[in-house]
Amino acid sequence: MPNNYYAVIMAGGGGTRLWPLSRQATPKQMLPLIADSTLFQTALKRLQRVFSPEHVLVVTNQQQAARLQEQAPELKPENFLLEPQPRGTAAAIGLAAAYLQAHDPGAVMAVLTADHYIGNEAEFERYLLAARQLAEQGHLVTLGIEPSYAATQFGYIQLGAALAEVDGYTAYKAQRFKEKPAAAEAETMLAEGGYAWNSGMFIWQAARIWQEFQRHMPELHEALEKISAAWDQADFATVLAHEWPRIAAQTIDYGVMEQAADVAVIPARDMAWNDVGSWSSLFEVLEVDASGNLILSERHLDIDSRNVLIHSNGQERMVVTVGVENMVVVDTGDVLLICSKERAQDLRKVIELLKEKGLQQYL
Repeated sequence: MPNNYYAVIMAGGGGTRLWPLSRQATPKQMLPLIADSTLFQTALKRLQRVFSPEHVLVVTNQQQAARLQEQAPELKPENFLLEPQPRGTAAAIGLAAAYLQAHDPGAVMAVLTADHYIGNEAEFERYLLAARQLAEQGHLVTLGIEPSYAATQFGYIQLGAALAEVDGYTAYKAQRFKEKPAAAEAETMLAEGGYAWNSGMFIWQAARIWQEFQRHMPELHEALEKISAAWDQADFATVLAHEWPRIAAQTIDYGVMEQAADVAVIPARDMAWNDVGSWSSLFEVLEVDASGNLILSERHLDIDSRNVLIHSNGQERMVVTVGVENMVVVDTGDVLLICSKERAQDLRKVIELLKEKGLQQYL
């Protein structure tokens, strides 16, 4: 195959459900939550055997770009594609497609994330190579995650008829996309089978997604065409600054995938995937002690607590827990978070409350 395969890492998110450790200036992808390296650095490392550094693009924003560049000195500055303002995943992916239209129109792009955990990296590599073959045939490919419980924090994809066998994996037609369901519907889908979680990882030809933007999001496509035509030109910054604010914020799922034809899903099994989307998700990827506690602090004492997560930034204050259960305690020095594990998904509400009360210094 020609060397036209690119990884596009989406790295502009805020990671609000891991607040107060994850902040606007240092969101979760910049943090060493799982290992000594950050989630972003880990994401780069697991791509090394499939993509050369020249073929890794990072879509982020001005506020985060410098820190990400420090963490990835192997990438050239021009491989960081900067959004002037957040406009949703459709525009972010579109910016990468505009770059490729200008530099390598025959490219295949794998849209990946900077902040997920993948335990079986060898299996992940095999999925990426199999998905590339399908994308070369003109399919819009997504990696679906086999559901392990009735999750309400993920979107779902209903699997239709089998489309093809690639390297031992079966690809299915995407019958429909379902946004984050209520608990009862999630239970029903899990019981019925034939559904995959929407991982947000996509593989397609750059020219093919360009056509889908033109068909389903013509205003976005028009702006992207002007941006692509100006790339590497003297007026690029001016064109980008003029066109970007006009783009309506939209996700790639609503904007394209729910309407597109010929969407293929490869159910990704045995990949040990986790979106590291909340404090409670860390219990699934890190080792707990005999009482089910996850202690990420050097200054902690406990008596008879179970299923608690303690995280502190190593300041002088000691955290002591006595007889508590199913709790998350995060101490960052300026903020002390105490919440139940079951409510850890609700931290976005805290972010909205901080904004409402004008407490931006804690965002």
